[in-house]
Amino acid sequence: MGKVTGFLEIDRQVHKYQPASDRIRHFREFTLPMSDKEVEKQAARCMDCGIPYCHGPTGCPIHNQIPDWNDLVYNGDWDSAIRNLHSTNNFPEFTGRICPAPCEEACTLNLEDIPVAIKTVEQAIADKAYETGHIRPYPPERKTGKRVAIIGSGPAGMAAAQQLGRAGHDVHVYERESRPGGLMRYGIPDFKIEKHYIDRRIEQMQGEGVTFHCGVNVGVDKTVSELLAEYDAVLYCGGSETPRPANIPGDDLSGVYDAMPYLVQQNRRVGGEPIQSVAWPSHPIIASGQHVVVVGGGDTASDCIGTAFRQGAVRVTQLDIRPQPPEKEDKLAVWPYWATKMRTSSSQAEGAEREFQVATLEFIGEDGQLTGVRCCEVDEKRKPIAGTEFVIRADLAFIAIGFAGPAADSVMKELDGEIKVVTDSRRSKNVEANDRDYRTSVDRLYAAGDVRRGQSLVVWAIREGRQAARSIDEALMGSTVLPR
Repeated sequence: MGKVTGFLEIDRQVHKYQPASDRIRHFREFTLPMSDKEVEKQAARCMDCGIPYCHGPTGCPIHNQIPDWNDLVYNGDWDSAIRNLHSTNNFPEFTGRICPAPCEEACTLNLEDIPVAIKTVEQAIADKAYETGHIRPYPPERKTGKRVAIIGSGPAGMAAAQQLGRAGHDVHVYERESRPGGLMRYGIPDFKIEKHYIDRRIEQMQGEGVTFHCGVNVGVDKTVSELLAEYDAVLYCGGSETPRPANIPGDDLSGVYDAMPYLVQQNRRVGGEPIQSVAWPSHPIIASGQHVVVVGGGDTASDCIGTAFRQGAVRVTQLDIRPQPPEKEDKLAVWPYWATKMRTSSSQAEGAEREFQVATLEFIGEDGQLTGVRCCEVDEKRKPIAGTEFVIRADLAFIAIGFAGPAADSVMKELDGEIKVVTDSRRSKNVEANDRDYRTSVDRLYAAGDVRRGQSLVVWAIREGRQAARSIDEALMGSTVLPR
């Protein structure tokens, strides 16, 4: 695929970034786009590797046909490339920006640390499709007369809604917030994905017949029972929103927050909305002039770091209980799977101080206000090492150690109570449904995305939304042409 000798002749290139000193002055995206010719050269590097691990099962969760659209881009056929990409992925402009790209980890050329720039090419294909007018409404030729309700408008709900709408069903999406997009809109900062990309997709889907009901908190304003009575099928696509409990003494001090209220609040500011959210109420949190500590080592922690720098934080320190990973993985031991190795996000590169193999023992304060974080080094079993304690000055601290399942109020309160849906055996209480038909224990109620599988990636949510849509269409019509 691509140019047969391209990987030998062309060096790997990806999007460049604005300098950190410039990009921390705004909340917009800061990648510098490559020209069409440069992208075509990168697509030409896709080699005829025989077994393309990039598109599954170790690479892309939605099985993007990566070698195929790389070849199309290399040959300048951008229109066919977007059609191919859309056959597996409803929203490549989302994944091309915020997916961690397990496909590149699984690329054969990653054995030499020079994988094909798959994520860069994917984003370029999607952006080019908007420029050329290819992404427009594609309404169904006929209506089925069936009605489907979707709870939640994150990537799983959006993907399912588009698939079901194009199949001819009357689709209604219920979103508790004032705008669609779920945590992709309110949880991921604008410097990673600007929200007009979501708005464009919503406009396209509305043109295809999908109806969005925003400001409707299902379980409070409208019950699940009412939806089941009004619709032929109901798909629950809520997120994993309950913060994982840290159980750190002093977490009740003023200045200590879970990560998500902070991120949601800033995203609402950037979007011109009031900072108070239905799910994440909080008084204003601003890092300007503050010493900030972020507890956690994942993407959410990194988003807090980038947000704090843009708000004018004096210093940001990240605490990670895991040991510092090696700079380079043992390829023969882990490839083509995702490797544990030293990775530096764009936000961390903006000046964060990173502490590895450190436990957060206590938040320290005076008169109820946070003043510092007491830490210590830990051994390989994460047990404190005597004599290694130290204190970091902190005016603000954000806990970003993951999420333990769906919110317990609203939808889940009704499902646990009156409806009695079966949840999994883990403490997270995710809604139980398999990944073949996505049916729950309640007739005509389906579940997909983080509320079913737990905290995960946008690309997994899109996959589950698409597969759930196929299952629903098949159940309603007796057969389906929707892809799995």
